[in-house]
Amino acid sequence: MPDHVKEKKEALGEILNGDRLVSAPYKLDFAVDKDEEVCKKKLTKEEVAQFRSAVSEDYYFQMYYDDLPIWGFLGKVDKEGKADPSDYKYHLFKHLHFQIFYNKDRVIEINVRTDPYAHVDLTEDKEVYVDFMYTVKWRQTNSPFDKRMDKYSQSSLLPHHLEIHWFSFSIINSCVTVLLLTGFLATILMQVLKNDFVKYAHDEETADDQEETGWKYIHGDVFRFPKYKSFFACSSWFWHPTIYPVRM
Repeated sequence: MPDHVKEKKEALGEILNGDRLVSAPYKLDFAVDKDEEVCKKKLTKEEVAQFRSAVSEDYYFQMYYDDLPIWGFLGKVDKEGKADPSDYKYHLFKHLHFQIFYNKDRVIEINVRTDPYAHVDLTEDKEVYVDFMYTVKWRQTNSPFDKRMDKYSQSSLLPHHLEIHWFSFSIINSCVTVLLLTGFLATILMQVLKNDFVKYAHDEETADDQEETGWKYIHGDVFRFPKYKSFFACSSWFWHPTIYPVRM
């Protein structure tokens, strides 16, 4: 891997999402198939531990080519036939396959997949030598350029049932939070009202002499005239006939 990478200047949305984009060491020339090696890298014990932690937590990479996003997992965890997590095997993928579809001079679609048989064992804390490679294959397609983003509107890296599960969980979590907060507020309000009712019931005269504080100021505001009340009132003139009594 290159020692120095070129960082991309992020837009506001990318900064808010926490994206940090850098230039990748892959050269995907238009309509040119490739099968070559990126670099040979010696991973130290610390780097092996970091990659193993990323693989165990299902970390994935995200890249862009001609503004088209592509995703892929860093590695895999071999759990087959192993009940104890300490017996799991951790593997880092080292070979990427890029498949790009184009129509005339426009890129329509790009896919990336990892070779499941080209991997490096990261189970033990020891130095590992890795030969990172990639393959590029170009294919022609009749899909129009203006339709190339349609598949991303409904696609996702996660399975749909997991998305539905997390969406339902967030709704239930929000409802439980609202109910708990409502219960806390109702309990506090009932406790305050109960204390006031008990105090006024035992000694009404003492309660009348006490200075009102807090929410009990509201009852005085209901009957208080506002300033410049004449501006909020309208007046009308009516003619009332005057009847004088007649002495007979």
